[in-house]
Amino acid sequence: MNVAIFRTGPMLLWTAVLLFVPCVGKTAWLYLQAWPNPVFEGDALTLQCQGWKNTPLSQVKFYRDGKFLHSSKKKQTLSMGAATVQSGGQYSCTGQVMYIPQIFTLTSETLMVQVQELFPPPVLSATPSPEPREGSLVTLRCQTKLHPLRSTLRLLFSFHKDSHTLQDRGPHPELCIPGVKEGDSGLYWCEVAPEGGQVQKESPQLEVRVQAPVSRPVLTLHHGPTDPAVGDMVQLLCEAQRGSPPVLYLFYLDEKIVGNHSAPCGGNASLLFPVKSEQDAGNYSCEAENGVSRERSEPKKLSLKGSQVLSTPTSSNWLVPWLPVSLLGMMVIAAALLVYLRPWRKAGPLPSQIPPPAPGGEQCPLYANVHHQKEKDEGVVYSVVHRTSKRSEARPAEFAAERKDSSIIYAEVRCLQPSEVSSKEVNIRSTLQESLGDCEEVLC
Repeated sequence: MNVAIFRTGPMLLWTAVLLFVPCVGKTAWLYLQAWPNPVFEGDALTLQCQGWKNTPLSQVKFYRDGKFLHSSKKKQTLSMGAATVQSGGQYSCTGQVMYIPQIFTLTSETLMVQVQELFPPPVLSATPSPEPREGSLVTLRCQTKLHPLRSTLRLLFSFHKDSHTLQDRGPHPELCIPGVKEGDSGLYWCEVAPEGGQVQKESPQLEVRVQAPVSRPVLTLHHGPTDPAVGDMVQLLCEAQRGSPPVLYLFYLDEKIVGNHSAPCGGNASLLFPVKSEQDAGNYSCEAENGVSRERSEPKKLSLKGSQVLSTPTSSNWLVPWLPVSLLGMMVIAAALLVYLRPWRKAGPLPSQIPPPAPGGEQCPLYANVHHQKEKDEGVVYSVVHRTSKRSEARPAEFAAERKDSSIIYAEVRCLQPSEVSSKEVNIRSTLQESLGDCEEVLC
């Protein structure tokens, strides 16, 4: 009886073990550890899958976020290398435990691994501004901060521009650029790494644009080989040889703005316009401005040929070109009236006032206006002689018609002294006789 009990006891014990392990093995018989703890960027992260009371495991497998990572027949540890922020997640492991005569597969609980940031990505700044003026001092500063639990570490800084290294790794987080030039414009960034560590972080790129003042622009006038006329096209070309863009160009006629143009990438600007009137002539100039400086060009004079106006004339400019013409017309009319009225004014009585010829024969009347000068001057007689042919009294109508067409002769006669009359009277009479023909002479 005692022997039977002895034989059946071990069987009951193994049965109890077999029933117990599947129920509690997931939590008590297998667990996962990670070190160091806490883990920071750059630390060597190691995972260990361990059985209860260091029970040997086989066929160990590791998982992260439910996805298979690695397996090993005998090794219970997994080296993850230098930890990064992306290394964090939900980890677990499985392993086989042998309980003779059976082998059981156990699974550990999930372990949350969180990799802490050693320092945030650096930020690069420029002082006083990322758009400094040419010739000023610019300071680049690379800023970041270590985690308080790792504040004893030493950080190293380096500075870069485009594809060049300006300063290799060093303890100074600042870089000074004295007297910046336009060629110093570009993309800058900095890099930070702990001394002896494997973590390095770059800052976002910072664009530095050195603002160079504009040079004095040059204005060029483009038109035909000769001075332009009304209706021709004229082009103004303004260019500043240097200066940071964008550049704003202003065009002036004397001191009045007639146009503007922006050059976002620098270069020149032009203004094309038709000549509308003589008011488009004058001194043209241009001005370049880019927020740093402003420069004005030398003036260029534009001369026009002709003064015709294309635009619709207003009440003021319509009278200007016609005023000389109007004055000239009035002068011509006045001159014609003077020419027409002068003979009658000098002849004394108007033709209507001339008395008819005396009955009894043909006459050649002489009408005179006499103007006496002062006593010391010689008297001058101005005479008007109407020349008529000898006609009979039977044809008075023809005589009247011919009298309208009679000629007018002006003669100047001096009143002579009595002593001179005898010798000179004959000459005067003979001269008048030759001039008047058949007319008789009348002397006052």
